[in-house]
Amino acid sequence: MARLLSLSRCLRVRQPLWLAVRSMSLDQRAREVFAAAVEAVQPDQVVRRCLERHGEQLQVGGQSFKLSHNIHLVGFGKAVLGMAAEAERIVGDHLVKGVISVPHGIQETLKQHGKEQMLLPNGSQITVMEGAKHNLPDTDAQRAAESIRQLASALTDSDLLLVLISGGGSALLPAPVPPISVQEKQDVTRRLAAAGATIQELNTVRRSLSLLKGGGLAACARPAQVVALILSDVIGDPLDLIASGPTVQCETWPEQVWAILEHYGLSSSLPASVTEVLKQAGCQADRLSATGSAEESHVLNAVIGSNGIALERAGRRARELGLRPLVLSPGVCGDVRSVARLYGLLARFACAAAVPGQPDPLPALADQVLQLGPEVGVESWDLMRTLKVLEEGRDESWGATCLLAGGEPTVQLTGKGRGGRNQELALRVGLELGEGLGANGDQGPVFLSGGTDGQDGPTEAAGAVTDGGLAAEAHGQGLQTDNFLANNDSFTFFSRLSQGKRLLMPGLTGTNVMDVHVMLLPPPPTN
Repeated sequence: MARLLSLSRCLRVRQPLWLAVRSMSLDQRAREVFAAAVEAVQPDQVVRRCLERHGEQLQVGGQSFKLSHNIHLVGFGKAVLGMAAEAERIVGDHLVKGVISVPHGIQETLKQHGKEQMLLPNGSQITVMEGAKHNLPDTDAQRAAESIRQLASALTDSDLLLVLISGGGSALLPAPVPPISVQEKQDVTRRLAAAGATIQELNTVRRSLSLLKGGGLAACARPAQVVALILSDVIGDPLDLIASGPTVQCETWPEQVWAILEHYGLSSSLPASVTEVLKQAGCQADRLSATGSAEESHVLNAVIGSNGIALERAGRRARELGLRPLVLSPGVCGDVRSVARLYGLLARFACAAAVPGQPDPLPALADQVLQLGPEVGVESWDLMRTLKVLEEGRDESWGATCLLAGGEPTVQLTGKGRGGRNQELALRVGLELGEGLGANGDQGPVFLSGGTDGQDGPTEAAGAVTDGGLAAEAHGQGLQTDNFLANNDSFTFFSRLSQGKRLLMPGLTGTNVMDVHVMLLPPPPTN
């Protein structure tokens, strides 16, 4: 009898949780999944997971380092303030000194958003230097970079330099090779970008003109041990591209740089200072040779937060909410129109009902999905794996699937409205769902796109949640979706639509690992 009573009490405790999950709409579940993704890459959490102190030993990435009042810290990036606060809490009085370069106004902004835990305490050993207003290198950021260079250059072989890196770090660490000025270096890279240079080409030129990028910071710190903790905002987490790789050696030969400049027609119109530096003997590797290679054993680079980590945690939360998680890719890119088309096709593949007497639509839909792969940065094997799992779900009548992806699509600007890539993607996917599956907003697929930093473009929203009923809902309220899309005015559209209920508004998150896409796919209706 006692065991029966105990069991009944257990059931009474658990029942409300299950009822709460079952009563949640797909919209609510999508928002919960996104929140879990963002929580997994909070600056304090990612540092706490990888940086462990055991007595007088500091463990990072499977390696152990002796603590003896020998820790120095530098950092640069939009999420570095929260990372630094947690790192100082962990290493305690072993921290001798620190300097971090963070965006202009970020301390006040974090206070306004209730993120005091990301701020450094009174009496901190770390100096905070704000700069790079509007995410562009400036004299304030250059002063911070020089302070970081001086700290690193003064270290000895008994010291350990913790380097904290996150998105936006490149603009916050401008250290052009003299006599180049910050403005001259910025003008060269801006002209290259306008001419269509790839990110790899831009970084090759940046490294050739910088004292600290391309392994320069790690070389300055030699012979000290360098441990870099990296929060990645770049697809694929390439260490040499995140903040232009200040702790990753990457030899940049003058011939490469001149070839890029000549290809884009800039070699004959460079500032005199840039020409002088490029004509000097050797490449950046030669300038660093006296202090050694950044790839030697004194450097440990560890990616501690990424889009993939966010998606993994999102998948766990989806399972807790009664959904079947399926990760498509953390590297979705390309034009939002192509990305929206991809999600529309995947939704039709997963949810469209078979029609007796009609040909099976799945093979044709699968072919279209695979053809889109190269345009949106998703490998064919990822698409084939996803299609296989979705087809198994159809055949075996599984419950709702939570399709997860991440990355950074692009928007072609044709207007002057307020919006961002996540809100425009959500708007376009909503229209795709309505065209492919009908206006069944209450029972059809739900799509969410959100920026993990909480800010999508110059707006207060991170993104939006949408479904196949979007077009009908907008039409009923006198909103013409085509006009808003032509003006890149997705934030205004979602703000006016149903009093903004579809907007995703988490506020400033203090982190950034690009965007997260969540598409909840209910099982297809049975005949």
